[in-house]
Amino acid sequence: MKNLSLAFGAIALSLAAQQAIAKVGADEAAKLGTSLTPIGAEKAGNKDGSVPEWKPAPQSGSLKGEFPMDPVIAAEKPKFTITKATLDQYKDKLTEGHKYLLKTYDTYKMNVYPTHRNVSWPQPIYDATKVNATNCELIGTDVLDGCKLGFPFPIPKSGAEPVWNHKLKWRGESVTRFNNQMIVQPNGDFQLTKVIENVQFSYASIKNPIPMTKTEGEYLKYLSQTVAPPRLAGTFILVHDKAGIGNDGRAAWLYSPGIKRIRRAPTVCCDNPYEGTDGHEFYDQVDVFNGVLERYNWKLVGKKEIYIPYNSYKLAGPMTKYKDLAKPKHLNADLPRYELHRVWVVEATIKPGTSHTFAKRVMYLDEDSWNIVAADNYDARGNLYQFQEGHLVFGSNIQATSTVPEIIYHFTSGRYFITAAFNEDKPFDLTANFSKDYFSAASVQKMSTK
Repeated sequence: MKNLSLAFGAIALSLAAQQAIAKVGADEAAKLGTSLTPIGAEKAGNKDGSVPEWKPAPQSGSLKGEFPMDPVIAAEKPKFTITKATLDQYKDKLTEGHKYLLKTYDTYKMNVYPTHRNVSWPQPIYDATKVNATNCELIGTDVLDGCKLGFPFPIPKSGAEPVWNHKLKWRGESVTRFNNQMIVQPNGDFQLTKVIENVQFSYASIKNPIPMTKTEGEYLKYLSQTVAPPRLAGTFILVHDKAGIGNDGRAAWLYSPGIKRIRRAPTVCCDNPYEGTDGHEFYDQVDVFNGVLERYNWKLVGKKEIYIPYNSYKLAGPMTKYKDLAKPKHLNADLPRYELHRVWVVEATIKPGTSHTFAKRVMYLDEDSWNIVAADNYDARGNLYQFQEGHLVFGSNIQATSTVPEIIYHFTSGRYFITAAFNEDKPFDLTANFSKDYFSAASVQKMSTK
């Protein structure tokens, strides 16, 4: 009888957990497009007007050959600057990572500009998001069901749901982009790695959306090719990204020019170092976070107003060279643009019996885009170990957002890592078109011999 009671208790707990992350009712979903934006942000501004009302920008521009830019926003001057001397005045509106940088480096500062809320999305994304609100469910942390095309959880009830909004956001049908990376030493010297990435989106595809169900969880295919420096050139990483864990989750392959063959790579996961980064970026830190969620307990802390990197067109455009980005100790502090925005705060703490270099991660998601724009990462002793920030820009051509570049500060070494930079190369090509077998191991093997 005792064992039977325990069994029923376990079932009750399981059902309670599922109920905690269930889809919302029609009454809540009706707020989308009224008091809430069509993807779940508060439409109104804050009381003092420092966060304005949402005013979406229309689609404009070409899908190829254009760097993200808004000349009006780019021409603005800072309202004020946060420094070590003024840190206490603004500490309630800062991430722990930004506070650490301000306390540690006299040369670090945050230039704060007027806030703009002009992020918009294509109408099919809005329509699909509203349907998802009452149909899409999260089973555990890594399996989705009844979700199609739009943001799956516009009115989140659990900590894992906003993270899935980030992972499944609309980014176009497909894309070719340069992802240039720099390991910056404490004296400002850096090593440049050049990577070309091709991505085909399947879930967030307006032309041919593939729904997420208990049995179908693939949401994108990805292929990267390292082209420089010579010691890394010819490395390929192929990923079929899926919801789920273990054999049901991500499938990955690695081609190394030293081995001259492509092989399955289960290590393309979690806190294994991303190939060619010398340990300065884990695989699950790409796009700030893109890993499985199963190793953590996820808590939805709530919303707050903080200063986050936003509309940093100077960082993303061709007017800034890589040598201008990389300065001793931290990114060139004259270039980033910070704005006051409302963010969702999500806290992930490591589950007993699992492992990760980060015992706790605190993530900050912009309410208007569901992008993770910053993350405080803690070690097992509770110390702030790393800080990530993604400099958000809105592309009116595709009506989507990207974090370009992304920075990972390593507080134990004094080095930092810049990734997703393309200033000295071509802008995103959002007209890229790939054959059905392009993202296959056989196709990569053929490419490697050309």
